[in-house]
Amino acid sequence: YDLTVPFARFVVQHQNEISFPFKRFQVQPVWRADRPQRGRYREFYQCDVDVVGSESLLNEAEFICIYDEALSNLGLKDFTIKINNRKILSGIAELIDKPDQIVDMTVAIDKLDKIGLDGVEKELLEKNFTAADLELLKPIILLSGSNEEKLAQLKNILSKSIIGQKGIEEIEAVFSYTESFQIRTAKVELDLTLARGLNYYTGCIFEVKSNEAAMGSIGGGGRYDDLTGMFGLKGLTGAGISFGADRIYDVMEELNLFPEHSQESTQVLICVFGKEEERYALPLLAKLRAQQINAELFPFGAKMKKQMQYANDKSIPFALIVGSEEMENEKFTLKNMISGEQQLLSVEDILKQFHMGA
Repeated sequence: YDLTVPFARFVVQHQNEISFPFKRFQVQPVWRADRPQRGRYREFYQCDVDVVGSESLLNEAEFICIYDEALSNLGLKDFTIKINNRKILSGIAELIDKPDQIVDMTVAIDKLDKIGLDGVEKELLEKNFTAADLELLKPIILLSGSNEEKLAQLKNILSKSIIGQKGIEEIEAVFSYTESFQIRTAKVELDLTLARGLNYYTGCIFEVKSNEAAMGSIGGGGRYDDLTGMFGLKGLTGAGISFGADRIYDVMEELNLFPEHSQESTQVLICVFGKEEERYALPLLAKLRAQQINAELFPFGAKMKKQMQYANDKSIPFALIVGSEEMENEKFTLKNMISGEQQLLSVEDILKQFHMGA
């Protein structure tokens, strides 16, 4: 019901036909057993980007660039790409001598935004964590400052954890790569409360949130070291991210980011006064369409006022009016529906106008 597991099966099935590292993107509907509500749908579109067969952390840096470029191009102006690392979380679990309870620990701290520090502490105590464990955890959960300051503090806190130090090195490598790219809009933030599916991910993990609209994550992903192992191909590392298309749509709708006029919609409506005019206008309709100008003809039978109203309702920017005067002059009246300006033009001049952007 997601896209990554079938992708892993595909890689194993075609391992002798594809070149590694193998990169792919995929857009497809997926299903979840969720109770439907805003931002949570049983059926929704997921857009995945994955790289399999490469250990390089350049891939993780490029994922940050992909999120930044795509969401910036969609018009989002304030969003955060949160990053963490499974190895850092493992190091924290080692620090409090609870390596077997890493999932319990991360599930609780992942809820910090929703239930606050008191709620997190209460949940951890119910899961057999001690007050001493909480004293060690609290300063880590509440780490503040820049990414560099957080990493410096973490290096000190996890100085005796080999796996924790490895996680810190990986995050530093990703940040180092991103310095060579131009990040247009995104804020990239180290967030130690970010957990995601820890039984699934093994290295860096990502989550993207809009700061302009009340919505959960609009994207997420991470590195998975042995996903293809379940299909018999061991040791093949992979990393991937996904965009929640439906949630992004909801955010864009809330922020009024969709354009009023789509380039794919009708550019010009031909309006006719009678049956004769309709027949006269048909060759022009064919010529407009042959020139890749999106045109439609309002079938005769409605008053001109209704035809103009139709153009306004559909945000059609231009109308071509055909009456007896136009037929006599072998020209057409081109009306700009926004400014109201009208011109009497030949077919050739009309085609030129649209090729110049009307």
